Amino acid sequence: MEKKLRRSSRNRVIAGVCGGIGAYFGVDPVAVRIALVLFTLFGGAGVLVYLVCWLCMPLDIDPFA
Repeated sequence: MEKKLRRSSRNRVIAGVCGGIGAYFGVDPVAVRIALVLFTLFGGAGVLVYLVCWLCMPLDIDPFA
């Protein structure tokens, strides 16, 4: 089965971007969220990256949710 980068429909706080990235790379989504906050605080690029990912990543439709 091929891994695809998609927004998470189960592990989401706002739009599921961090949950999807965490699932794709096999890391805890909380670590991705902390990294995003650090990018936002130390340069402001975190918000822009999140918005671009939100627009570009399709939603993972989970039939069992």
